[in-house]
Amino acid sequence: MSRYIATRAARGANALVAEAEVMLAKTIAERGAGTPVAFPNTAYYLPVAFGMLGHEVKTLGDLRPVMEHAHKLLHPAPDDNLWVPYLGETLDSGMATLLAAETIEGVRFTLGQQPEPYPGFHLAGGTSFTSPEFESENGGGHLNGPIDDIQLRSWGIQLVDGRMPGFAAIVGAARTNAAAVAIVRELQRRNILTFLSGNVNGRSIIDQLREEGVEMGYDTFIVPFGRDTISAIYALGFATRSALTFGGMKGGQWRDILLYNKFRVFAFVLALGEVDDLKYAAAAGAISYGFPTIADTVIPQILPSGVTRYEHVISMPWNEIGAATEEEKAAKLVQRAIEVRGVKIKMTEVPIPVPYGSAFEGEVVRKKDMRVEFGGKYSRAFEYLRMVDMDKVEDGKIEVIGPPIESMAVGGAMDLGIVIKVAGRKMQTDFEPVLERQIHYFVNGASGIQHIGQRDIAWIRISQAAYGKGFNLRHFGDIVHARLHADFGAIVDKVQVTIFTDPALVAEWLEKARAAYDFRNRRLANLTDETVEEFYTCTLCQSFAPTHVCLVSPQRLGLCGAYNWLDCKASYEINPTGPNQPVRKGAVLDPVKGFYTGLNEIAVKNSQGSVQEVAMYSIMTKPMTACGCFECIVMLVPEANGVMVVSREDPSMTPAGMTFSTLAGMAGGGLQTEGVMGVGKYYLTSPKFISGDGGFKRVVWMSSILKQTMAAELQTVAEREGDPDLISKIADETVCTDPMELVAFLEGSGHPALMMDPIF
Repeated sequence: MSRYIATRAARGANALVAEAEVMLAKTIAERGAGTPVAFPNTAYYLPVAFGMLGHEVKTLGDLRPVMEHAHKLLHPAPDDNLWVPYLGETLDSGMATLLAAETIEGVRFTLGQQPEPYPGFHLAGGTSFTSPEFESENGGGHLNGPIDDIQLRSWGIQLVDGRMPGFAAIVGAARTNAAAVAIVRELQRRNILTFLSGNVNGRSIIDQLREEGVEMGYDTFIVPFGRDTISAIYALGFATRSALTFGGMKGGQWRDILLYNKFRVFAFVLALGEVDDLKYAAAAGAISYGFPTIADTVIPQILPSGVTRYEHVISMPWNEIGAATEEEKAAKLVQRAIEVRGVKIKMTEVPIPVPYGSAFEGEVVRKKDMRVEFGGKYSRAFEYLRMVDMDKVEDGKIEVIGPPIESMAVGGAMDLGIVIKVAGRKMQTDFEPVLERQIHYFVNGASGIQHIGQRDIAWIRISQAAYGKGFNLRHFGDIVHARLHADFGAIVDKVQVTIFTDPALVAEWLEKARAAYDFRNRRLANLTDETVEEFYTCTLCQSFAPTHVCLVSPQRLGLCGAYNWLDCKASYEINPTGPNQPVRKGAVLDPVKGFYTGLNEIAVKNSQGSVQEVAMYSIMTKPMTACGCFECIVMLVPEANGVMVVSREDPSMTPAGMTFSTLAGMAGGGLQTEGVMGVGKYYLTSPKFISGDGGFKRVVWMSSILKQTMAAELQTVAEREGDPDLISKIADETVCTDPMELVAFLEGSGHPALMMDPIF
């Protein structure tokens, strides 16, 4: 262990704890100990304090015990003449630093000082960096502060299936703007989530990326926290909440939380530029989580001791990296960080002229930056994948039939049809929709390409930047061909792609595609839980929630919304040892609640004994567990004799007196909690939706976003239930968020739940 690092970490910790104590005391004197403290839209209070100490911070006064504990963890700087093992004291200093940093950030929110703006980050006329005008003209760009729980869960499925293999916390500033862009692009290329914070002599990597026009935000996996080192606490808070959300940990289980992060959350720190006392102290806190630090300057190194998987601190001076270009240096730096942390990367080389990776999946191409668009308001676009005989496919053949992009005016719209023929010895028609659904992810992985929707509601944009680099229509085929072979090579032997832009041919093939879509829909609709002998397990999320297991049936899709019964069937055929395994239902113990001997046995086995029974169709009796990736939460509202449904996208208050973020702590982590469960939103349309407790008529409150985005589907359900006006009788956050007001609304609207038998 380096005495130099121990000295710097101890100094940094002592200084920050002192600063936090002074700031807290002053704010309490000015505002009062009862002043509320909270990070917006998070369920775990101040997460590091809650995770490590089990302490719920709700007010400024609640921060006093946190600071008292931080003070106890402090140590003096090592003596110059006495050599001792410094690791324990250094780790203590690191944890004290994290508690102090979180305290300061909590106080800042109370004072209205978060998020911290960029210096001079204002537009003409006094428009601030957080204003709608800036968001509209600059595509976002304000600092995020803590990641909200809704976003944490929306990333959940990518974290657990390996598409997002880990995260990098970058602190400081790169040597040059070009180096900053190269490092971040290299992380994006490898689909690694990137958090940004800190500065060197007042200059931050956030400034560098902004100056180079790099889009930052949730959608691009590049999240700016703040220009000071203290804001790096949000990365450690994110890691803590991962353990609480997906791992089923409780507040105060500090050892379990740290071990969970060491073995399951693949993160590392990239320290760019000069490393001061505070950065050393913060890095020590990260090491406690098992996260190593890689610096691009000359600093002492810490070799393995067991706290992290491999090395703790690595020095890789930028100017000494043996490479000619900034891009090559960035690749080597990132590769070294990946090796030190042991990150498992899934990469596919796609022969296109723009960067490629799932980090670009959420990229938005705004109209002013657009070269051409397909679909949307002004044109038609569809995607259709079909299985044909082996001799009918010429592997690698890509055709473009119709006008090229060059024929369109800049910013124009044109029709597009992407028709894919696949063949394979193990290919089945059941796999067609599974593979077709992947086109969204495949195409969206290209930088500068926006892809929304699927089937005949696809909407695609190509940016001016991507077009300027040479991206054209043929590259859609290159992407699909490469990715289908890479991801589904076990069942796909040949892939041929035809791109149609000729309006007449687009119309002709669109009619064929819609006939195929309708056939698939009817086929799935005809499948019921009673007509099959096997359901499927999905243990994909066990990498994050070890005691959770999804049970997927024809009439109950996975809680993440990404896997239905046919998807799991196809997944098993593609990968027989993968996360989706068939399970025989066994004897029926209770057809109403949905208890089966086979399902109970697999629940015990796959939950490590924490779940003994599971009901497929009940929320009130032994409901299925959840990890944290659910699209909705269904929860009992006892006053209304029914349940509410809260969407992941809904940050508002609910009749339970809790937001989605808080409710998620009760529904996730592999917990089996009667009266609450996480579900996929389309499970709401199933005849089996809580059918053991009365079915859809029990829904008394629902997030308005679900009513809006699923209007047609929900109306069909209402008619099936014999009450065409049922949806209008269901309240939402625009109507009420108080249980008594909810009951009054239900009485006024004549909601059937009030006339049903008691739900418990």
